[in-house]
Amino acid sequence: MALTPRLDLRQSQHLSLTPQLMQSIKMLQLSHLEIATLVANELEQNPLLDRGEASEIEQVEAKDPSDINGEISDNLIDVITIDSAAKIADNLDTDIDNIFPEQVGQDSVAQSTGSINANNLNGEAPNIEAYVEAKITLADHLWDQAALMFENAADRIIARFLIDSLDDAGYLSADIAAISNQLGADESHVFSVLLQLQACEPLGVFCRNVKECLAIQLAAIDRLDPMMAGLLDNLDLVMKHDLITLGKTINASSEDIADMLKELRSLNPKPGQVFDVLPMQSIVADVFIKKANDGSWNVELNSDVLPKVLVNRTYFAKLKGQVRNEKDKTYLVDCLQSANWLTKSLDQRARTILKVASEIAILQSGFLEHGVSQLVPMTLKMVADAIEMHESTVSRVTSNKYITTPRGLFEMKYFFTTGLSSSSGGDNHSSESVRHFIRQMIENEDIKKILSDEAISKMIKQQHGIDVARRTVMKYRESLNFASSVIRRRQKKSMST
Repeated sequence: MALTPRLDLRQSQHLSLTPQLMQSIKMLQLSHLEIATLVANELEQNPLLDRGEASEIEQVEAKDPSDINGEISDNLIDVITIDSAAKIADNLDTDIDNIFPEQVGQDSVAQSTGSINANNLNGEAPNIEAYVEAKITLADHLWDQAALMFENAADRIIARFLIDSLDDAGYLSADIAAISNQLGADESHVFSVLLQLQACEPLGVFCRNVKECLAIQLAAIDRLDPMMAGLLDNLDLVMKHDLITLGKTINASSEDIADMLKELRSLNPKPGQVFDVLPMQSIVADVFIKKANDGSWNVELNSDVLPKVLVNRTYFAKLKGQVRNEKDKTYLVDCLQSANWLTKSLDQRARTILKVASEIAILQSGFLEHGVSQLVPMTLKMVADAIEMHESTVSRVTSNKYITTPRGLFEMKYFFTTGLSSSSGGDNHSSESVRHFIRQMIENEDIKKILSDEAISKMIKQQHGIDVARRTVMKYRESLNFASSVIRRRQKKSMST
């Protein structure tokens, strides 16, 4: 067969993901905070995008400055033009105590407040955060001490490197040999600086393990005797609550061990966490599920976390008539397409979240009514088939999203659980409800009758009709951070004595 060139025409189909489509898919799994950041960046870059709602400050600033004086509220005028208490008392020919007894010594504050308000009529309010005390970090606190401890430049460089190598708990995880090799210093020199830094406050920082951290704190209060040192050498037995073996190993009585454990509990195994504590941020729900008057469930999106973005077509039409060169026209058309895509993607994201949440409310109505014991098994496929979407889309939508229900605030992924078969042949039970039963049994168990995994398995079958193997109980128990029955018996016995 001869090989000859020829021209063929073929028709085929393939899926092509454009950058905008890929970005739209990515937006589904972003949290509302990440979406707000993305929208803020687009607002800065795209002149055709506007926020859906303008704040009062923006409305005032948009007006002619010459018209502002006529629209300032009466309260603000009163704050600026009000006379001081001393002047009012002087005009009435009386003492200030007879008119404003609580005002004495406060005129300077009122005057300074008035001057602040008067100087900020241009819309620039004083920044309250500028007067908040900055939080001291662990690194700053340690460097303030190290700067007084070391005068040699080489010692300071090593100290700075060791400080920067600490983790959030205050531990030094890096190897001394690796640090000395990186800095080009002798290991003995680095170790000498480390020993001096271990005297810094808070006590216990710059340690390599828990034993060293506790030993430094005990030595500072003169309690690191041979018996206590032996206990620190056998912390694994303390973790297992095997106090009998511990007593035989270090030749200590039960009273001595109880006293030493009491002292250990008073120490801080993670001294670095005193600093760098981030402020607690409350989780804001994306969806609200509330019960309606007719007994059904209302599903609503949280409008406070939905970004409000509009396409300014009036501005586009105005610019379009003024643009002359081809480069500017292309830029303007690209901005319009990008703005339309963003608003469409945000709308589609909101609709998809609402669809998924509505289906969750339907499938988990028993949980919403009665609690976690009625949580039913639910998979991504079940929701995807119901709303006619792909499982990957449902998975992205449920990431980093939260729902407020009558039972509390939950992540969307919380409702997706596997099922365990029923011993009576009925409906399957959710694995999360089984975890709930295990938690209740362990928390309420009698100190004289600690439940084994096998006993918990039998009780769940008898009380709830759920077939659950002993290995499954062990897996769920460990996921709930409960120790084995042997260790729990030792823990409760030591706590009762």
